[in-house]
Amino acid sequence: MWTNLSRLFKYRGLIQTLVVRDLKARYRGSVLGYFWSFVNPLLLLGIYSFVFATIMKSDDVKTQPYAVFMFCGILPWTWFSSSLLESSASLIAGGNLIKKVLFPAEVLPIVSVFSNMVHFALGLPILAGFMAYYGHLPLLSNFVWFPVVVLIQLVFTIAMALLMSALTVHFRDLRDLLANVLTLWFFATPIIYPYFREGVKQYVGYFRWNPMYHLIVPYQESLFFLGPFGHGPSLLKLGALSVIFFLAAYWVFDRLRDSFAEVV
Repeated sequence: MWTNLSRLFKYRGLIQTLVVRDLKARYRGSVLGYFWSFVNPLLLLGIYSFVFATIMKSDDVKTQPYAVFMFCGILPWTWFSSSLLESSASLIAGGNLIKKVLFPAEVLPIVSVFSNMVHFALGLPILAGFMAYYGHLPLLSNFVWFPVVVLIQLVFTIAMALLMSALTVHFRDLRDLLANVLTLWFFATPIIYPYFREGVKQYVGYFRWNPMYHLIVPYQESLFFLGPFGHGPSLLKLGALSVIFFLAAYWVFDRLRDSFAEVV
C-alpha cells in the first residue's frame, strides 16, 4: 500500500492530462462549450432562488440575501455529490485502461474529483458576482479559512471516491443506492436552511455526526455570515479524520486492486 501511495504524487501529470481530457469530452459537440461551466451554476442559482426566496420565502434576516446564502452551500455540495456519482462508475467505464498492467487504477476516481473541482472553481466567480451585486462581502478574518475548507473537502472527497469506486466494481447496485443516499444526505445537511433556525437547532446533535455539516457550515461562515468563525476546531478535527479516512479508503482500494481487471 505505502509503495503505491508514494507513487501517487508522480502521477500528477497523468491526472492533469485526464482531467483536461474529461472536461473536453464533457462539452464536445456543444455550442456553448466551456461556457456551460458558468451557465449551469447560474441556472441552478436562479431555480433555487425562485423556489426558496420567492415561493417558500424565508423571513430570517440572517440568511438574507437568501440566494447568496444558499449558493455558498450548493456549490461545494454539487462538487461533492457529482464527484461521488461519477467516481463510483469510473473504474467500470475505464475498464480498458485498468487492464493495462502499468496503469494506476486509483487515478480514475481522483480525476473525477478534480474535474468536478474545476466546475466548483468556475462557479465561484458567479457567487462573487452575486455577493458584489447584493453588497454582501465576506469578512477577511473569516475568508482566510476558505482555502482550508476547500483542502479538507478535497481530501475527504477523494477518500470517499476511492472507497465508492472500489466497492462499486463488485457491487453494481451501489451506484443507484448512492444516488438515493446523496438525496437524503443533501436534505440532512443545513444547505437550504440555516443550522440555527428554530426547529432545526434541536437536531444539531445529529448534525455533528454528519461530516458534510462540518464542511458546509464553515463554507457559510467563511463566505456569508458576518459573525465570528465558530467552527474552526470541528473543521480541523474533520481534517485530521479525513486524512485517516483517506488512508483507510486507499488501503481498501489497494486490497481490491488485483480484482478490478477480472470484474470489469
